[in-house]
Amino acid sequence: MERLFALAITAALLAAPVPALGQNKKPFGWVEKVKVMPEDLVIQAKLDTGAEHSSLHAGNLTEFTKNGASWIKFDLTNRYGKTVTIERQIRRMARVKRENNKFVTRPVVSVGICLGEEYMEVEVNLRDRTGFEYPMLIGRSFLAGNVVVDPAIMFTEEPSCKSKPIK
Repeated sequence: MERLFALAITAALLAAPVPALGQNKKPFGWVEKVKVMPEDLVIQAKLDTGAEHSSLHAGNLTEFTKNGASWIKFDLTNRYGKTVTIERQIRRMARVKRENNKFVTRPVVSVGICLGEEYMEVEVNLRDRTGFEYPMLIGRSFLAGNVVVDPAIMFTEEPSCKSKPIK
């Protein structure tokens, strides 16, 4: 009798639906508005689960030294023509593989990104993305564990962060 009861409990547990990872997270679209912080500039970004790292458009790149450390200054413009000049310390130089299997070196900085209510400091490599449709590509270093991406939708939520980083 006890064995039958144990088998019945085991069968019930195995038959119970298990929620999929991220099932209780609100999905975002493959393109969303994000806010670059603390500059508070809203830009459009492509959420790319195939990219490991994030990339941000940088115009007028100028490297300089500040307090003995390497820094970079660059311009970021949104689709409405609003431009902000951003200064960040260079965290490292990344070697990035291009489509033609050649490598380029890009500066990497830390930027606060607000997507919906999700805020996170994330490393981004800087490059001139003039030929791309979106000034930012957000990769798995931001998305993983934080965001579910639905490729069938776009622009689901305005950036509305009010708190500290989630990581």
